[in-house]
Amino acid sequence: MGTRIMSYAEAVADALKIEMRRDPRVYIAGEDVGRFGGSFGVTGYGVFAEFGPERVRDTPISETAIVGHAVGAAAAGLRPAIEILFMDFLLIAMDELCNQAAKVHYLFGGQLKCPLVLRTAVGAGMGTAAHHSQSLEAMLCHTAGLITIAPATPYDVKGLLSSAIRDDNPVVFLEHKMLYAQKGEVPEGEYLIPIGRADIKREGSDVTLVCWSGMVRQCLAAAEDLEKEGISAEVLDLRTLIPLDKEAILESVAKTHRLAIVHEACLTGGFGGEIASIVADKGFDLLDAPIKRVAGPDTPVPFSPVLEAEFIVKADKIAAAVRELLG
Repeated sequence: MGTRIMSYAEAVADALKIEMRRDPRVYIAGEDVGRFGGSFGVTGYGVFAEFGPERVRDTPISETAIVGHAVGAAAAGLRPAIEILFMDFLLIAMDELCNQAAKVHYLFGGQLKCPLVLRTAVGAGMGTAAHHSQSLEAMLCHTAGLITIAPATPYDVKGLLSSAIRDDNPVVFLEHKMLYAQKGEVPEGEYLIPIGRADIKREGSDVTLVCWSGMVRQCLAAAEDLEKEGISAEVLDLRTLIPLDKEAILESVAKTHRLAIVHEACLTGGFGGEIASIVADKGFDLLDAPIKRVAGPDTPVPFSPVLEAEFIVKADKIAAAVRELLG
């Protein structure tokens, strides 16, 4: 199998096309995903051109309708891959997602499945202000029955999206909007990345940086800066939040004995707290220093470019936290 350089957005489109070719039950639905090509251009990479309006369906501007119809379609045997433009708007459809999709299999004693994938754009950095910039993954991770995936690279996003579409459970697939233009080497054709398996993006021995989505790039940049000071940081990309690769986290901490958890979402109630509690519970004796969390402030995402830049966790803040951990 050859490889080629693809953007993150192209890799998403490639996975959609591969899965739609192999399974006629897979279809796409969302706002402006058809002839317009999607607001972030994903379905514009030949998806609508190949499959047309029957399988790439424009919907009304109603998140409730988009998710609600997909729950029914999935329960009836189809495999919808729906798009909610911004994660913030997912709050409008939390009943359909968290009270219906996540519970269908359990409420019907295993007689029904709900194999739907919900793709949505997350994160700050584009000046889209408080209603279009949030990272709300912790809300999803608190709902039993939902798989939550947050890939950071073109390679990972393609392999994990194919796995998500083939999974029989409801999957929320988080795509950071600042990653869509990022490019990387991606295998041509079909391949799968197992759901629930983290990936070491950079080996290190002095501290573990646990991260996902848009924070992976920042952690890698911080690790590069720290290396100049003789500090070796391991960057562990979770890729999947639920199910969580607890073993990978504990194995990395056993090697480095220090842990910093990095996420863009607000600190209070963020998913980093769950990771910290797991390590404190299962790996306390592995630690040579307190666990550090590096996260966004407890405030809405500002519109002002200067304030938004201050809100976003950057490499310098991560590096400063590591220096503090090392004393």
